[in-house]
Amino acid sequence: MDELIERVDERDRVLGVVRRDEAVRHGWLHRVAVTVCRDRDGRILVHQRSRHVSRFPGCYEVAVGGAVAVGESYEEAARRELGEEMGVSVAPVRFVVRFLNRSGLSPHWLAVHEAVVPGSLAPGVDEVAWHGWLEESELFEFMRRRAFTPDSGPMLDRYLRASGQ
Repeated sequence: MDELIERVDERDRVLGVVRRDEAVRHGWLHRVAVTVCRDRDGRILVHQRSRHVSRFPGCYEVAVGGAVAVGESYEEAARRELGEEMGVSVAPVRFVVRFLNRSGLSPHWLAVHEAVVPGSLAPGVDEVAWHGWLEESELFEFMRRRAFTPDSGPMLDRYLRASGQ
């Protein structure tokens, strides 16, 4: 069974509980939380999605995240996804910006967080094919040469503007 999420309106108010695949299929607004991960030197984590995932297989991303579950806050979802996808459970996440994103698979409210990740990562092999750390200047060139998920560019732009980078 597909995961249950909250369908929301244009002001991010809950309308009801639906299955995620249903929200995507009908283009209903829902909530997604992501985290831009940095190391202690300020580099940004980039990862490639596994070819086995259903959404954007093999594409690269500059944030770790996913749908917010029923009754979960954006921050709780960001922490949970960071643990599930990268094996990180000790890094505190900090909210940066939230916006209505229409550039992804379906429209959603996107809450962007930031975390400084200490030590090594243990990415979930079912979701992550490759990961690496890039300086911002390297990241922009890397993004020009690789296929990224549709919302990576708009998300990164909002994140950098909101965080003063």
